[in-house]
Amino acid sequence: MFKYFPTNYPWNLSVDLAIEMGARMGEVEAMCAPLLEASKAPDAAGTQAFRATWAAMADKLCALAEEDEAHGRLLSAGEKYNRAATYFLTCERLQAHGAAGRVALYQRFLDVFAKGVKLSGENCERVEIPYEGKLISGLYVRAEGVSGRAPILVQVNGLDSTKEMKYRVGLPMWLARRGVSSLVIDQPGTGEALRLHGLTARYDSEHWASRVVDWLEQRADVDPKRIGMEGVSLGGYYCPRAVAMEPRFACGVIWGANHDWRDVQKRRLEKEGNFPVPHYWAHVRWVWGAQDMDDFMRIAENVHLDGVVEKIRVPFLVTHGEKDSQIPLKWAHRTYEQLVNSPKRELKVFTEREGGVQHSSFDNSINAGHYIADWVAETLGGRTAA
Repeated sequence: MFKYFPTNYPWNLSVDLAIEMGARMGEVEAMCAPLLEASKAPDAAGTQAFRATWAAMADKLCALAEEDEAHGRLLSAGEKYNRAATYFLTCERLQAHGAAGRVALYQRFLDVFAKGVKLSGENCERVEIPYEGKLISGLYVRAEGVSGRAPILVQVNGLDSTKEMKYRVGLPMWLARRGVSSLVIDQPGTGEALRLHGLTARYDSEHWASRVVDWLEQRADVDPKRIGMEGVSLGGYYCPRAVAMEPRFACGVIWGANHDWRDVQKRRLEKEGNFPVPHYWAHVRWVWGAQDMDDFMRIAENVHLDGVVEKIRVPFLVTHGEKDSQIPLKWAHRTYEQLVNSPKRELKVFTEREGGVQHSSFDNSINAGHYIADWVAETLGGRTAA
């Protein structure tokens, strides 16, 4: 794990995620060097300093991109907008719920991300799925070299990730090359669903997952018999739950097991394990729509997979980093052990040999991500060679 800030795990996690999304090391150094002292400050003061520095770099890149546009150099402009979006998202993610200007910063990020994708000519389309009178937004990436209906992997966030973060890390692109499409969504409790539409998380993830499958079944470019799901981090709970309860999913993958999230919360109350974001307890109450800590802990009692995983009757891959400091490795073994009715179950623990040993492989995602992409392609009928 790249540790720029020796005493601040949430900031290091954010920097590592930005690198995985394509941040340039020279820009990372320019943004982080002034923040060493601020990284030791209390959450509120520290995250404000982080935001100011990273947003300033993003604004500079946007100004440079506008100059490129003026000269008709749209590919160069798109690349700068893409990095600017990554930097806006990185500092927005660290802000407390209700922090002044956070919603505006998030909207700025969405606008810049969309502009970068368009000018870069990327294989990425924004889609909107009706849900509960509001919408679930997604990024649709088409399989390459496939005529007619293609297999597809629905990809869902964890506690504090977004669809754009998952897209930029690279799994949708790796799958597209293997003949598998992707739909990366901001499910309730994450991204746009939470920030712009007030859709909070729910333990019965099949409720929203089934609506997503309904929508996919209407598309002429999707094979309805080959729809899989992948979840990262807390998605390691949402995904198995949805696959267990929604029989139309053809397979499931978790990138970081999260078998008993209620237990993780109890351990965190006892100061065990690393927090993924500052203001952690306020953040989880926001995500789950809890009124107070008692209400949150009551909600968390439902967030476990005992008695659920046994209902999965399709191929399922469990992956976990050997040195995950957020979620103990034992929970990956628990999920695997309970997959007794899966016709093809596999547990893959990423070690120092291949990298990706930290939580959901945020420290080095590419080998782990390619392993997942190969497994999905083999399972859903894609390809693993050019």
